[in-house]
Amino acid sequence: MGDTSRLCSVWLGSETGILKGVSLSRKQAFNFCNTTHLSRDQEVRALCWGDPAESELLVGCVDGTVKTFSTEKGSFTETRRCGDPSEGCFTGLAAPDGSSLITCVECGKVRVWREDSSEPVTELDAGKNVSRMRLSPVHRNKVATGGKENGLKIWDLEKPEKPVFTAKNLRDDWLDLRRPHWVRDMAFIPDSDKVVTCTGYHQVHVFDPSSPQRRPVLEAEYGEYPLTALSLPASGNTVVVGNTHGELAMLDLRKGLVRGCLKGLAGGVRGLQCHPSQPVVATCGLDRFLRIHSLEDRKLQHKVYLKSRLNCILLSSKNLEEVGGAAGTEGSQEVKEEEEGDEVWDAMERVEERSKRRNTEDEEDEEEEEEEVQKKKSKKKRKKGQD
Repeated sequence: MGDTSRLCSVWLGSETGILKGVSLSRKQAFNFCNTTHLSRDQEVRALCWGDPAESELLVGCVDGTVKTFSTEKGSFTETRRCGDPSEGCFTGLAAPDGSSLITCVECGKVRVWREDSSEPVTELDAGKNVSRMRLSPVHRNKVATGGKENGLKIWDLEKPEKPVFTAKNLRDDWLDLRRPHWVRDMAFIPDSDKVVTCTGYHQVHVFDPSSPQRRPVLEAEYGEYPLTALSLPASGNTVVVGNTHGELAMLDLRKGLVRGCLKGLAGGVRGLQCHPSQPVVATCGLDRFLRIHSLEDRKLQHKVYLKSRLNCILLSSKNLEEVGGAAGTEGSQEVKEEEEGDEVWDAMERVEERSKRRNTEDEEDEEEEEEEVQKKKSKKKRKKGQD
């Protein structure tokens, strides 16, 4: 399995606990898990790279364990317990360097772990109902958290006593009613101190911790449904957001206007990531498809069906089309095994045909009833004429 894992340029975690790897250059998908012992306790909720060389992949599961997957060996090498199921699922996973790990769970516990310790070296409370935790790509000791009725907070892990920035709630609406807030995802804008967030109330906000204003310096809205994920393209000045109805859009971070929409999704977006160097964005979610869109012409470049509802996605920093060398025979056999399952679906009777038959039968019955009514009316007219 080591040869096949080196081919993969996209990694995804599913509800069934399977770690999936996709090679776009070879158009192949692989399952890196023992599929005979799957359970909901192994559901994958978070993914991140374990080292800068991207030789290790950290997988956060619902049962509170973090598994280490070696992309060189193609197998899991280590399992650590970094939480308890009673604290909620992982909402963030990050490895600032090769020797430490940052975890965050729904109850708001943010912990820093070292390789040689079974207990966290740092722990802080970010508040209840945390939906997401993100690590700053520039300042590796800073993280951002946010959730439902839990505004954006930026923390310095070297000084975990209190956050270095706490966002203020939005101003009351025109009826002087309090506006609810629900941070679903966030990202640090490069070359600045700003942070962009998306909310469960279809809003996009930009905060600037360097300014005295703690409310958003930019407010924008997209669609009518809750936004679930966002990512920043390499080009900058834009953000890609996705919502619960499979709608994707690019928004301008300077004016808050929609630059364009990406079409093709059929289910809620759960995972979304822009490539760090290429103008593409990868998405996954409830419709079980991995999709790669171009951010230049907004066209769909790749579409891969992966048979499981997908929770999270992680891209390799390398060129997506050039990852891996010559495809081995082991990889081609695995793809055939995955494709064999489609024959079962092809052999099943289609529901559409039945509905059409039923519709035609109903139409025939209605026509017969109309003919009988017309005959009765004509008989009545004849009787009246005879009288």
